Formats: sequence, C-alpha cells, structure tokens
Amino acid sequence: MNKQQLAAKIWESANKMRSKIEANEYKDYILGFIFYKYLSDKQEQWLLKRDYAPEDIVEYVNEDDPEIVEASQQSLGYFIAYKDMFSTWIHMGSDFSVDNVRTALSSFTRLISPSHKKVFDGIFNTLETGLSKLGENTKSQTKAVSDLIQLINDIPMDGRQDYDVLGFIYEYLIEKFAANAGKKAGEFYTPHEVSVLMSELIAAHLKGQKELKIYDPTSGSGSLLINIGHAIAKYMDNPDCIRYYAQELKANTYNLTRMNLVMRGILPYNIVTRNGDTLEDDWPYFDEADPVMTYDPLYVDAVVSNPPYSQRWEPKGKENDPRYARYGIAPKSKADYAFLLHDLYHLKPDGIMTIVLPHGVLFRGGEEGQIRKNLIEQNNIDVIIGLPANIFFGTGIPTIIMVLRQKRENTDVLIVDASKGFEKEGKNNKLRACDIRKIVDTVTMRLDIPKYSRSITREEIRANDYNLNIPRYVDSSEAAESWDIYASMFGGIPETELAELNAYWNLFPSLKNELFVAENGYAQLRTEHLKQTIQENADVKAFLQHYQDAFSDLGEKLDQALIGQADQLSIPKAEDEIAGMILNRFEDIALADKYEAYQIFKTEYEQIAGDLELIQTEGMDAVRQVDPNMVAKKKGDDEKEVQEGWKGHIIPFEFAQKIFLKADLDAVDAKKARLQEIPSEYENILEECSEEEKETISEALNDSNDAFVIKNVKAMIKVLKQDAEENKILIERLSKAENLNSEEKKLKSEIKSAEEELHLKTKTVIENMTDEDIHHVLVIKWIDPICDGISKLPENLLGVLEKKVKALSEKYADTYEDIENEITKTQNELIKMLDELTGSDTDMAGIMEFRKLLGGE
Repeated sequence: MNKQQLAAKIWESANKMRSKIEANEYKDYILGFIFYKYLSDKQEQWLLKRDYAPEDIVEYVNEDDPEIVEASQQSLGYFIAYKDMFSTWIHMGSDFSVDNVRTALSSFTRLISPSHKKVFDGIFNTLETGLSKLGENTKSQTKAVSDLIQLINDIPMDGRQDYDVLGFIYEYLIEKFAANAGKKAGEFYTPHEVSVLMSELIAAHLKGQKELKIYDPTSGSGSLLINIGHAIAKYMDNPDCIRYYAQELKANTYNLTRMNLVMRGILPYNIVTRNGDTLEDDWPYFDEADPVMTYDPLYVDAVVSNPPYSQRWEPKGKENDPRYARYGIAPKSKADYAFLLHDLYHLKPDGIMTIVLPHGVLFRGGEEGQIRKNLIEQNNIDVIIGLPANIFFGTGIPTIIMVLRQKRENTDVLIVDASKGFEKEGKNNKLRACDIRKIVDTVTMRLDIPKYSRSITREEIRANDYNLNIPRYVDSSEAAESWDIYASMFGGIPETELAELNAYWNLFPSLKNELFVAENGYAQLRTEHLKQTIQENADVKAFLQHYQDAFSDLGEKLDQALIGQADQLSIPKAEDEIAGMILNRFEDIALADKYEAYQIFKTEYEQIAGDLELIQTEGMDAVRQVDPNMVAKKKGDDEKEVQEGWKGHIIPFEFAQKIFLKADLDAVDAKKARLQEIPSEYENILEECSEEEKETISEALNDSNDAFVIKNVKAMIKVLKQDAEENKILIERLSKAENLNSEEKKLKSEIKSAEEELHLKTKTVIENMTDEDIHHVLVIKWIDPICDGISKLPENLLGVLEKKVKALSEKYADTYEDIENEITKTQNELIKMLDELTGSDTDMAGIMEFRKLLGGE
C-alpha cells in the first residue's frame, strides 16, 4: 500500500485502540514509539552497512563492547543495545513486557553522546512517564504497548528519495489527533494547508540562497519549520544547508518538535532547539548556564510562527528589551504583538517572516494601536492575508497571516481577503490547493484583484488612523441585489444589469445581440433556446477552439513528464513544473479560471504521486503486482485479517476490467441490471391483484399482503388448480412469480460464478501486462483525468453565463401588474369558494368578514 493508505490504516487502528485515553495524550505514546522505532531501525541499518551480520548484532551489540558503543555515539549520537531494539521487542512475542520498554528508554537516555545531548536528552520523557496510563497493571500495559508496536511495525523507516513515508505518516497522525483533540489542538498543531501557504510565501522570497537559517519560536509539532524546509529545498541543491531553530514552552510538545525534525533526516548539527518561554527569555542565543553574559542575538533568514492567540504575559521590566524598544510593549492581557516583535527582531535585513494572529491585531487600540503605527511608519508590514473562519482546530475566531520584513523598497501594504476561498471538511474549513496557489501568486506578484486584494498606500493607512481592518480596504462581500423600478412595473432587463456581464460580452462581441433585443435601455430575451444559442455563437465557437488549441498537446507533455520518467523524476519538482506549464497556458485565455485547472491537477496528482512513490521504490513491475486483499473479520472478541481475493498494487481491479475485460464486465453488469428489475416485477404482479384476490392467495403472501412468500407459492398454485378455470388468472400470476424467483436464483448463482471468474481473469491480465499495456493503463489512470477535467472548464464557464442570463430574464419576467392581476384572480376564486360554504351564524359572520378583507362586498 502507498503512504496514504498505510497512514489511514494506522490511524484507524490506533484510534480504536486508544480506548478512553484522550487523543491529545495518546498521540504522545504512538508518536514516541514511532520515533523509537526510527532510531532503532536507523542503528540496525548503520550496523549492517558496517558489515555486521544479523547474528553479529544479536551477539555483540551490547554495552559490554565499548568500541561499538562509542562508534555508534559518534556516528548517530546514541546507542541502543540489541536487547533494547524495537525489532527485538517484536521478535520476543509473548515474552515481551512493558518493563522492556522502561529499561530501554532509561538506557537510551544514559547512552546519549554528550555532543547530541541537546537533540536527544529527555526526548522520551513524555512516553516514559505516560506508560502507566496505558493500563491499570503491568499485564494491561504490556497488552496496550504490544498492540501499538505491532501496529507501527509496518512503517518503513528507510526514507528514500521523495518517498518520505515515515514523515508523511507522522504528520498525518499529528493532524488526525489534532482534529480529535478539541481546544487542546491549538497547542501543538498548525493545519497543514496553512503551514504550506506560509512556507510557499517564504520559499518564494528566499529562493536562490545557498545557506539558510529558519526559526520558529513557538514550534509546536515542528510542522511549520519542516514545510518551509521542503518548500525551500525545491530551489536548493543541498538541503543540508538549512539550519533549523525552534523553541517551545510545553515539554511534551517540544519533544514532538525534536522528533519530527530528526525523523526528516535533518542533520543533528542543523537542529538547534530549546524548551523554554520565548517571551521571558530571548532565545536564540545564549548559554543556559549564563544567559545574561553570553547573550548574542541570532539573526535568521526566515521566522515563522503560530503563537497562542491573545495569551496573557508579563510585560513588566521589558521596556529596555531590545526586541520591543523601537515599537512598544504589548498589553498584559494580549501577547500577540510581543510574539510578533520577537520574531521581527531576529530577522536579517533581507529576511522575511510570517505569523498567524487573531484578526483583532489589525484594529485594536491602546498599546497595540501604537505598536501597529510604529510598524507602519518603520515600513515593516508587507502583506496582510485574511483567512477563512474555522480553519484552525479548536477555535473558530477569524485569523490572519501577517508578512513582515526588516527592509522593503516599497512602502505600501498588500491586503488580501482570502476568507471566501475554502472547502468544508467536517466542522472545519480547509484551504484548497487552488486557494493556496492564488494567495501565493497574488502576494509574490503583488496583484490588485477586485474584491480580493489591493495595495494600500501609507497615506491611506494614516488617513484611517492606522486601522488595518481588512473590510476597510477590500470589500469581498457580495453586492446586495437591487431591483429596477421601471422593469418591475413594465418588464424587460435593464441594460445596467446586463452590463454586469460585460466580461462575457467583451469576450463574445456578437453574442449579446443574438440573445437580446434592446430598446430605450431595456432588453428582452429573443430566444427560447438559450443554451443552444450560446453554444452556436461564432465568437463562442472561436473561444472554444482557441482553448482547445492551447491544451492540444497537454496529454503528450504530461505523458513525457510523468510516464516517460516515472522511475527517476523528482515528485515535488515535477509537480511544480507541470503546475507552472498548465497555469502559463491561461495567459491569453480570458475569463477561464486557471486556479480551477490547478485544483484539478493537484487533486489528481495526489494519486499519481502515491503511484510514483511505489514505482520509484519497487520498480515498474509494481504496476503488474497483485496483492492479497486482506479484510478484518471479527470472531467473538478477537479480530483478525483474512484474505478475500486479490487487489491491484497500483491498478485497481475495476480499472483493469474496464480497459481489458470490458465484454466480460458488461456481461456481469447486464445480469446485475436484470436482477435489479425483478423486485419491481413482483410489485407489478401484486398491483394487478384486487384486495379480494390478495385475500384468496394470502397464504402465498406476507402478513401485510405486499410481498410474496415464495416457499408457499407452489402450494397455493396447487390449491388454486382444484378450480383451475375460475382461478386461471391467479394461477398465471403466481406462476409468473414462481418463474421470477427461479430466474432470480439462477441470476445470483451466475453472477457469483461470473464475478469469481472475472476476478481471476483480472488478476492474470494485470500480472501479464506488456510494457505497452502499462503505458496505456497509466495514460488512462494519470493523464486522461487531468486533460478531461481541464477540457471541461469552458463548458462550466458557459454554464455560468447561461445561468446568469436565465436568472436576469426570470427576475423581470413577471411585472408588478402581472403579480397584482394574479393576486386579484386568486382572491376572486377564493371569494367564490367562500360563497359556497355553510355553517352556524358565528361561522358565517367570520366568513363574511374574511370575504370583505379579500375585497368582496
């Protein structure tokens, strides 16, 4: 299975296993064991590369051999004896105990290399102290730990190029636990999409630099730093030239940061972390033993942070702190600007920072207003991005990303209202790939887009008393619908409202006159066949041809880029290059939304990337591979996996059947279709029977007389045949029901046999595909969905136009006079109905009064 499937399987199992333990706590156990497995497996691989045979590892890898201990510490920074290795726990079977884990973690701490203390010291404290919460006694704790280590044993730890399974699964689990942790989630997790957005903004600014230092002063799980590293690495030849600085207040979350960074293959030298209070102790950089005398501030290329929102802090004594001296002190009740100024202080002159903050920092007054004024006057605020609500786990408050720099050439501030671009996912909103790309493009190219973004001059900000509230500058709200009084009275579509569609009329100059006839500023729709008229317009046809020409070679280019180099391409770089190629083709195509095309590509590429990872890891023969289809079966209290047939490693069986075995598949589908028709034929037979006839044959029906009891039908026919002439019709109907039942049984048997045969045929077909077959299948699976999706975008565009024109024509189709006449007609009809009513004197008095209200005499 690919990394997405493996991650989903581990999450599902882990979530079932955690029982009553809070998600926020349980994450520390499973993630801690994953990290221990990573370190243990890494040491095994290191030993094997030093020509240790497996039996040598068993016999010699222990503390009694100081040479191997020292060599491991020098190379890896730690030493794990054979008896404490993760794989040893797995092989111990029923002899394994939770005490083995306690001993191993204690030994690990004792045997850390002095040079790696800051990276590894105390990293398993949360796991070690939490083992007792996994059960009431040693037996139950052992069972819980054993289940956990068996679950994560399948995770490969030898991350190959662009096949970072371990990192992906780790991040996947962190996100899932965050989604289940409620308000506590904000303590350690920034949603992946927000992290990617911030990373891309920073990477776009820093690309081209050979060495980088990046810093997160509220690092949480470390995902922000890691995503920046990934984003920047696309533009660097050597990702080992990035140094990561991180500080985190909460100890268990700080451990997540270190684990995450280490497991991404970042060199220990490049990991500089600290467990401490960012606002109290300005770190980096000082020696913990003498913080005052050794203070030497570090300046980095990028700072990224998602600090706790509006947290209380202690500003007393901070007046002379160099971080705040130029700008002011944040109020005691809200530390938002304290975090921002800390980040800004550590930026190099040409550096960049992004920070997530609550919306209130844009307009709150007092000390915050003064800090905001100073930031504007000193030209530090570069961009403000308004995010959708409910985008962070555990809080629905509106948030922003602020981009700041120490030195800028321009003096304006770009305001981006991205609050409307998202998709709903459960209780939360989520940025889509197209939303992220649009924001990044808007910021990097500093675009002014109506109702989305605008560059604001410093003079305009001053005129607004340094209030940066987004709606003051960018109005993204939908315009309130207005009604033309003349058109409401006399009909017709106002030209002013047709002018709102000028983007279409400019693109299709002849279309407006083909759709409308206009007089004195008001137009009437001149065709009943709106869709047909639009599609047959010469300008529309020319546009469609132009669009088709722009993408005529897209399939060929994708084939060359993906299938032609499947075993060697860089998956993230290929994604970036193809995305650029697709977006560039929209440069001279008006109205079509290039970000819709980008979303189509990104959605499909997720699947393609999973397939490419398998091909690059296992070779092209992976496409021919068929795996046992394992399903969970419950027997009593136990659940175990059993095989139910086969499944394609990369090519789904259903997919192969549609391509290579269509005739067989159609034959099975035809039988299934016939099987689905039979229930309605039973119903038709019963509908033909009167209630009296149903009573006659009730022995062959269920208690409510609305379905046949087939086992009784034959006996009922036998009874009816005693007077065959009189019961001729009923005998025919029951015989028909009996025949339908026979056909139904036969079809079910035939379908089962045919499906089993088709299943085995499919297995054989996949396993015996030629190279040409593989190419054909991958074109259909990878390339066609992208090309087909992008080719349909003009249809969507024309569909929107048709919908808008139809809405305008219907808006004024009924004039006020028409509506008044309809009301009068309805009232008159109701009066006539009231005249026909009879009742008591009081009833009639009430009816007469109602009649008067309706306008009757």
